[in-house]
Amino acid sequence: MMATARTVATDWHLWLGFFGASIAIAFSPGAGAIQSMASGLTHGLLRAYWSILGQELGLLFQLALVAVGLGAIVAKSILTFTVIKFVGVGYLLYLALRQWRASGRDLSEKVSATPPRAGFPLLARGFLVNTTNPKALIFYLAVLPQFVSPTAPLPPQYLVIGLTFIVVDVVVMSVYAGLATRLLRLLGDRQQMLLNRFFSGLFATAAVVLALMRRGATA
Repeated sequence: MMATARTVATDWHLWLGFFGASIAIAFSPGAGAIQSMASGLTHGLLRAYWSILGQELGLLFQLALVAVGLGAIVAKSILTFTVIKFVGVGYLLYLALRQWRASGRDLSEKVSATPPRAGFPLLARGFLVNTTNPKALIFYLAVLPQFVSPTAPLPPQYLVIGLTFIVVDVVVMSVYAGLATRLLRLLGDRQQMLLNRFFSGLFATAAVVLALMRRGATA
């Protein structure tokens, strides 16, 4: 009898391995973590979930690219990889400038005054942060082959992988946003301004790190 293909969807030990890898990549500092903290700081925890939702949709978009084989094409194409990377760099710099220019406001008042419809821009912001950042794409391309069997049905495998990664990322991003929201309650006006500028610097730093990322890292 032929041995059953071991996949993350059917093997408990493989799933635990992928689960651990998902936690590591979610907690690693990056643009998504910065965006979650900045959203929690300037909009409060509940509205920060709009940004987190956008980020998860971005991750699902990248997983879909990998599932249909486009992820490898993007990673191997110097031009495509570079264009996406520098679109991401430009967007992170835009977020840095936006955070800096908002640094003189009273964040507590801004949180209470933010209308519910402001959630949709946050969703779009989170989506763009992840879709223009090759970090998740590199993770999928480097890690997924260890957990996916090409001889077994692919949809169940990608379903388990996607759900696992999304659930882990939502929990981790919620922690980041919650910590920023709690910190806001402890700060005065000047400290709020300095913290906003600190997050502006984090966005700018993330842009520099992304700009220095080489395509060879995806190999």
